[in-house]
Amino acid sequence: MLREDFVIRFAGEGGQGLVTSADALARAAVHAGYYVQTFSTFPSQIMGGPASSQVRISNRPVLSNGDHVDILVALNEYAYNHHSDDLASDGVTIYNAEEFDLPSGGHYFGIKADELAKSTGNARAANMVTIGAVATLMDFPLTEIDAYITERFTRGRQGDDEIIKANIEAVRLGVGVAEEAGYRVGQLAPANVPGYEQVMITGNAALSLGAFAAGLDFYVGYPISPATTILLWMENNLVGKDRFAYQVASELEAIATLVGAGYAGKKAMTATAGPGISLMGEGLGLAWMAEIPCVVVDVQRGGPATGLPTKSEQSDLLVCLHPAHGDVKMPVLAPGSVEECFYAGALAVNWAERYQGPVMVMSEMGQAERGENIRKPDIGSVKQESRSIYTGNGENGYKRYVSWDGTVPLPPMPLPGGPGAYVANGSEHDEVGDTTHLPDHHIRLTERRFRKLNLLNDAPFEIEGDASVALMPWGSSKGPAREAYDRLKAEGAEISWIYSVALSPLPQAVLDALKKKDLVIVPELNYLGQWSGLLRQEGINAVSITQYTGLPFRPGDLAGQIKQRLKATKKAGATR
Repeated sequence: MLREDFVIRFAGEGGQGLVTSADALARAAVHAGYYVQTFSTFPSQIMGGPASSQVRISNRPVLSNGDHVDILVALNEYAYNHHSDDLASDGVTIYNAEEFDLPSGGHYFGIKADELAKSTGNARAANMVTIGAVATLMDFPLTEIDAYITERFTRGRQGDDEIIKANIEAVRLGVGVAEEAGYRVGQLAPANVPGYEQVMITGNAALSLGAFAAGLDFYVGYPISPATTILLWMENNLVGKDRFAYQVASELEAIATLVGAGYAGKKAMTATAGPGISLMGEGLGLAWMAEIPCVVVDVQRGGPATGLPTKSEQSDLLVCLHPAHGDVKMPVLAPGSVEECFYAGALAVNWAERYQGPVMVMSEMGQAERGENIRKPDIGSVKQESRSIYTGNGENGYKRYVSWDGTVPLPPMPLPGGPGAYVANGSEHDEVGDTTHLPDHHIRLTERRFRKLNLLNDAPFEIEGDASVALMPWGSSKGPAREAYDRLKAEGAEISWIYSVALSPLPQAVLDALKKKDLVIVPELNYLGQWSGLLRQEGINAVSITQYTGLPFRPGDLAGQIKQRLKATKKAGATR
């Protein structure tokens, strides 16, 4: 039976090569022309503890992790006990027969991957033994796995040929075990090879690359899960003349350095998680008040406090919108896919330069570390915006903070050491930046700071259908929500779709469409229903479908809950 996709999960203990196995299978599938999405979940300790990594392979773009697991590779008994409930009804488990055994008669079979790997002369090829067994269960072409192995281990080193031979032999040993067991979960349908060049990349890497493409030249960051890989990417890639990447000692140092760099004329960015956003609140308030361009990325995790540092949540929206005290409303971009992470990274840098102020980007753990093959971004086509810089006659007393009604260009910024020197003041100030407590100045500049948000009007959005009930996910819940939406539409459900990468400021067309709906359903990974609450403040009848397990939505579960909402809405309308 031909099938469009399969979900394969490797489960066991941290340090057992789970991520390596899923990544290898994913890359072999990409080489064969399939679409993939990986997902990992693990505890916060460096080694050990229950962990899993999976890949979904499909002949069409993958939007979510899927509903069920088709093939479970359980490396210990705990993994089998805790993941077998996720198996599809016709799913098969491959268990580590060197660790535990299961009674005969189940839909599973054991494999001694370590022992078989040693017989090839390469004890490190155990994961290839397992991949061979997995490939057999879904009739995945072995030639593609061979091609991946050859490409992976052709490094121009002595012994490469022996390593390649041993790994291919390990794959065939796994095939033999699976064929003897006699199980099949179906056959993967032929690939629909895309007519464009692709790249396999994670969300954090895509976001970093997007910011780089927009001209980012300054990055500082403190290591914190799940944002650390952005820091590592910058340290490896933001190099060369007039570029700077540095690991600081705290989040306080990060935001202070970031504001200083933005003041000095740099396109500056940092990335953190929820606890770091809390520490950065005062510095973000300074950047808003003094109108300093900079970008802060919040790679969300479970909270509050240390919470679930290696799990997924969308619960920082309120604090990202209003991280500082007083009247502050930050621009917020929340990409909904790995591909959107690239463009959001670029847009955030451009927005900061355009409106001369701080910009927030919100991702989260599952999206940050998820691997996908996406259309290779055309870095050279990315627009690079730069702030307008004051180039007057060298006089001091330049009125950096004059009144501004939005009908003329935003007044340019002077650079330190250049003409028009001014004080970037965190206290309320007059036109030149000197402290003042006069009400007129506070009114004038509060209105100026908020009016500047109107310059940020080019974020992508989607509006589909004219049904009176709309589905509006945000951020990383877009993929599962879209899959659920497509299923419901195929069943004839009356529902429309609204989505925006920008949550603040919300595009006017999106706001207008939302206000026309009788009901807006918001799937989001938090307890409070934060986005629907904010929409209700705008006069929109919005309700949330919430989940706070630390894991992404399953599209089937989400579709079921949306159906219930639609049914209740229809019944309420009939009784009015």
